[in-house]
Amino acid sequence: MSMNLVTLLYLVASVFFIQALKGLSHPTTSIRGNVFGMLGMAIAVLTTGALIWKIAGQLGASPVGGLAWVLLGLLAGGTLGTVMAKRVEMTKMPELVAFMHSMIGLAAVFIAVAAAVEPWAFHISAKGEGIPLGNRLELALGAAIGAITFSGSVIAFGKLSGKYKFRLFQGAPVSFKGQHLLNLVLGLGLIFFIAGYTISQANVDFVLLLAIAFVLGVLIIIPIGGADMPVVVSMLNSYSGWAAAGIGFSLNNSMLIIAGSLVGSSGAILSYIMCKAMNRSFFNVILGGFGGDTAAAGGGKAEARPVKSGSADDAAFVLGNAETVVIVPGYGLAVARAQHAVKELAAKLVEKGVTVKYAIHPVAGRMPGHMNVLLAEAEVPYDQVFEMEDINGEFGQADVAIILGANDVVNPAAHTKGSPIYGMPILEAYKAKTIIVNKRSMAAGYAGLDNELFYMDKTMMVFGDAKKVVEDMVKAIE
Repeated sequence: MSMNLVTLLYLVASVFFIQALKGLSHPTTSIRGNVFGMLGMAIAVLTTGALIWKIAGQLGASPVGGLAWVLLGLLAGGTLGTVMAKRVEMTKMPELVAFMHSMIGLAAVFIAVAAAVEPWAFHISAKGEGIPLGNRLELALGAAIGAITFSGSVIAFGKLSGKYKFRLFQGAPVSFKGQHLLNLVLGLGLIFFIAGYTISQANVDFVLLLAIAFVLGVLIIIPIGGADMPVVVSMLNSYSGWAAAGIGFSLNNSMLIIAGSLVGSSGAILSYIMCKAMNRSFFNVILGGFGGDTAAAGGGKAEARPVKSGSADDAAFVLGNAETVVIVPGYGLAVARAQHAVKELAAKLVEKGVTVKYAIHPVAGRMPGHMNVLLAEAEVPYDQVFEMEDINGEFGQADVAIILGANDVVNPAAHTKGSPIYGMPILEAYKAKTIIVNKRSMAAGYAGLDNELFYMDKTMMVFGDAKKVVEDMVKAIE
């Protein structure tokens, strides 16, 4: 296989990846986007396999043995990925995404180490010669970003799962005196050793930059609370892409460069969108200096105040007599796996002539688009699902807004100066004529703030598991 053909096939794969990103930008085209992505990756893998065969032949080695290891890795990784994807629940999807990011980061580290130890095996330099200056810088950057991505993603995985007792895996932020100063010192140390390896190619510099990067990845993520997890996921997604791109430059592999750049840039854009949705500073997110202050400022427990509560039957009566209903799904709906019950409720209301719409906040749940994924799994019609910018103007005319397991994304405190979430764009459900809120308890959301919406005269609280409550509503609607 000629290098011209390899380059052409990599270009075709890159076009498929671009089409995949375009398709994944909207639920109606997401299936097509996934198909493009799988085809692009298949082309890239097969082309790389053929390239390995050619290089092994040029080096006088048996290509069969090398390809056997490649095929073994593909079989092991493909099998594990298939099993995990089939078994994962929609509520656990954020953890799976964090796990995948950690594997990408670790792969970048392993490749960088191998390339630094035996550069001639990767055609970076001839045997016995030093690594070119530019390649040393690329290897150091790729390894550092990969290490930060790996250790940061491991912490994110623990925080997202919420089932580990280890303190660093707790959803609450972990902070200590001098934390930012320590991060600054480590950051400067990382830059120093990257420069040192680039100039001298000393292995000790490479080892030290990796060690610092692993520690820095942990320290960047631990001060981040559960409310900021959607931003963390998108940020780590961007990091993993840049790590792959850095290694691609080192190996002179155009496919890795293009694919990594696509992932890195799209992840950065998504991070920016998430920051706008949470009123965060984009540069603070990139540096990991966010998350702790908001949660701490919230004060923890919600204030004990009287609320109007009702039953599922009461809520069903209100919904059945409405003309327009806006459903606001939140993480509580995901935990209860109530998406199918919600779709059935909406279908019942539509049969009665009620106009039903879903309002999606971009950071609702534990990863970007979490609520869209849940509703798509339940096959909710796409024309009923609206993003925050498109639906906010309609809450004032809605007869009922029913909030299922959401809290911070509908908290009017975002409009109050001095509030820790002041300026955060929210779904303006408080403008609806009647508000129904389903929660397990009056516990505060991830930001640790009381929600004035729950105490309004037009709000009815319906306590209980979202799935059971919604199922009871479905039964009660005639």
